[in-house]
Amino acid sequence: MDIEDFVEEPGRDELVKQVRAKIDALGIEYLYLQFVSVTGKIMGKGIPSDHWESVAKKGFQLVYGSTMNLFTNRAGDYMGYGPEAAELVGIPEPETFMQLPWAPEIGRMYCTLFRNREEKVDPGAYLTADCRGNLRRMHKAFTEKHGLQLRMGTEPEMMWLKFDENGKPGPGYSKPYCYHIDQFESLRPVSMQVIRYARKMGLDMIQGDHEDAPGQLELNWTFDDVLRNADRLTTYRQLCAQVARENGIFACFMTKPFMGVSASGCHHNMSLWTAGEDVFKKTGNDPDNLPGMEENYMYVSGGDNTFMPDTDDPQMPGKTGLKAIGGVVQHLQALTAIGASTVNSYRRLWDTGFWAPVFSDWGFQNRTTGLRVSAPGRFEYRSVDSMVNPYLMGSALLAAMDDGLDNDLDPGQPEERNIYDAMAQGKKVKKLPMSLGEALIHLENDEVVQRGLPGEMFRLYHEYKSDEWARFMSTVTDWDKDTYMECLP
Repeated sequence: MDIEDFVEEPGRDELVKQVRAKIDALGIEYLYLQFVSVTGKIMGKGIPSDHWESVAKKGFQLVYGSTMNLFTNRAGDYMGYGPEAAELVGIPEPETFMQLPWAPEIGRMYCTLFRNREEKVDPGAYLTADCRGNLRRMHKAFTEKHGLQLRMGTEPEMMWLKFDENGKPGPGYSKPYCYHIDQFESLRPVSMQVIRYARKMGLDMIQGDHEDAPGQLELNWTFDDVLRNADRLTTYRQLCAQVARENGIFACFMTKPFMGVSASGCHHNMSLWTAGEDVFKKTGNDPDNLPGMEENYMYVSGGDNTFMPDTDDPQMPGKTGLKAIGGVVQHLQALTAIGASTVNSYRRLWDTGFWAPVFSDWGFQNRTTGLRVSAPGRFEYRSVDSMVNPYLMGSALLAAMDDGLDNDLDPGQPEERNIYDAMAQGKKVKKLPMSLGEALIHLENDEVVQRGLPGEMFRLYHEYKSDEWARFMSTVTDWDKDTYMECLP
């Protein structure tokens, strides 16, 4: 069984012992065992730490539907899996153990999910409803096939909001002035606490700024292996929510809470490298005598970046990189269903004048295209927003790049003009989907991107998002009432 191979992997028993030593040394009383749902929500169970060894071997059980947030559809039925379905088994990964800096009595670990050992079909197999486990396995297969590793750096914009008189999230904490240090300073108590917690949890924080929406910050960490970067984005969201609770404000990852100002994006800066090696980076905790935690402070280093120019043109990416990006450009419309994953995501694309990309093209330093070379050696995928599930996005991009490499896909010539000027001059450019419903149709018709949602994942994601779109289309909004209530006679 996959589950037994995972538990009995060489070296794991020693890591389990190291975590026990860490639990005892730090006075850890309780453990959060986490996984990530299809929408990117952190799910899981908690256990007293004196049960660590038992759970490390046997895992915990939870209903399959937890991978779908245990939500019901419009008809009131549980999505993905009914109440008659079996229970998944979550096996914690000891190398991801980390003490929560705001709750030092709590330890946290990520988990890999499996089918139940007693199931009649594929007992103990990897659960394909596990987006994080899927990404690990897909990246491993991609590396074995092409000899290349995907490294990713994300730009996680989000907003810090005040609560209104009714206790609901309301206006932004600061004014919508991009790059203004005074506005950045107004959020200093929040940003500095985020940075402190992030560094203690292995995020190598490198820069930050105030963006151009009320209360909008972007705090960045060093790029890394696609899976570890996704883990760090998930951790970042979790610690932002904690900092908000401590300061009596709201950490908003909704893409577009306000019209007329910029939305929150999550640009993905990506590159393909030949094999490197993991190196330790001290980011805020004393690494001495912390066995079992080193993985959290590892960053991949070395190898050759195939996106770097390999001709006399200092801007043009290398041949391998162009083929990979050819795959991404080829499948941008279906990829939009993953990168812009909510109804609200498309407010970002419709609110013109704020540099949100709406065309399936690429360029150099060109923010009017869906992809750009943001610096030599990396592509910035721009039609991704703050609600993205980074594990699904990573898997879907791997599938698109695999197609580009296998079939020598050409992304075409880079567009250096403003894309609107280019179109006015006669250039034909495919537009990205402008609604979740349209994006889902592209996803339905794209078998390559579906390969990035293996096993049951495509069915689950499509079901969840189709229901979300149907709920929206069956809702009467304030706009409907304002526009049509008194239109006749």
